[in-house]
Amino acid sequence: MTIAQLCLLVACLLPLGCTFLAKSKGFGKRRRDGGFDNNQPREWLAKLDGWQARANAAQANSWEALPIFVAGLFVAHQHQAAQGSVDALAVGFVAARLAFIGLYVADRASLRSLVWAAGLAACVALFLVR
Repeated sequence: MTIAQLCLLVACLLPLGCTFLAKSKGFGKRRRDGGFDNNQPREWLAKLDGWQARANAAQANSWEALPIFVAGLFVAHQHQAAQGSVDALAVGFVAARLAFIGLYVADRASLRSLVWAAGLAACVALFLVR
């Protein structure tokens, strides 16, 4: 498994980590006491506020960021790009996504947007790398 392939796995799991964060304060409580409602999880998540709501939003954004990363890796592979370059860009993307999630949960909007752009740049570079 290449580093880029490992990064792909991590990128696929990041939204699930965000979901866990968003739901974490609801675990162990009864539904009637505000605990997680597995019967209506989307409705329960829509009622969250503060850092939990931001973690849920980071989950949605993580799913949205995944297709361009996957496509970039596919194109880089099809072009037989230098594996070291592909690995470096993949690590850059995952690092940017991890920082993005942390900044989103911490409510650091401006810095979060800059980090988001860095992740997007890594994806675009995957389309161009040879």
